[in-house]
Parts: sequence; structure tokens; C-alpha cells
Amino acid sequence: MSAFLKKLASTIVVVLGLIAVGTWTAEAFTTRSKAGSYEDVKFDLTNAIIERGLVIDHTGNVAGMLERTGADVGSTKKLYRAAEYFVFCSAKLSREMMEADPANMGLCPFVVFMYEREDKPGEIVAGFHNPIARGGPGSEAAIAAVRTLLNDIIIEATK
Repeated sequence: MSAFLKKLASTIVVVLGLIAVGTWTAEAFTTRSKAGSYEDVKFDLTNAIIERGLVIDHTGNVAGMLERTGADVGSTKKLYRAAEYFVFCSAKLSREMMEADPANMGLCPFVVFMYEREDKPGEIVAGFHNPIARGGPGSEAAIAAVRTLLNDIIIEATK
């Protein structure tokens, strides 16, 4: 395949990817909610990550941190019944992003979050921060693939 055709094919893939995820780049976060128990959605979320061959490197307890530090910052308002984030990476997607643009290292690791608000018990929200498409076609295509991965995980956890 000629260099021109390769570049054209790559550009078409990027454009289609951006069309498919265009609304994601306009918003800082993508979230989905589900009525149910926090523990059930957490189980589904962690399974959605693990079943893709990914390893959760860290889980952060945001609700616990806010509760622990509230008095230190002059607030005791309870925001969440539970709130956590999960950190993981995909060697394949990370490599693709960084080979396309070394600055994409700043988009790793990947993070998904979930919470149950104190004022909305039983409504569990799961989501992720949308990585911003940047750089050339290779970078944009790799970042679109990351968005797709994160979105698929969230959909699976909240269906």
C-alpha cells in the first residue's frame, strides 16, 4: 500500500472514530447511572476491567478520604455513601498512544470512577474523564480507542 493510501486510510479511521466519540470530547466526563446496590455495580465494574485482561493497580476511596479530612478543612457535609476510583492500564493502547505522541504519557494510567451520592441512595454513577484528542491522526486514533475501552467498561458495569 502506498504511503498516500496508508495516510488516507489512517485519516478515515480517525475521522470515523472522532465522529463516533465526538460528544465525548465536548464533555469533561462520561457517566452512566444504574439503580441498584453499590457493591453489585462495583463487582460489575471491576469484572469489566479484569475480563479484558487488565489489572487494577490501585483503588482509591474518595468517600473515605473526604470523611477523614472534612473536619480539617472546615466541612462535615457528607457527599457520598460510597465513592471510589480504579486505576489500570492497557499496555497495547498505552504504547499506541505514546508511540504516536510521547506527550500522551500524561494520559496514563486510565481511571474509572463510581459513586453513590448521599442524597440519591440507590443511584450508582460510573464514569471516566475523557482524554482529549490531540496530536496527529495516529495520536487521535489511539486516544479514540482508549475512550472506546473506557466507555465499554462503563456500559458493561451499568447495564
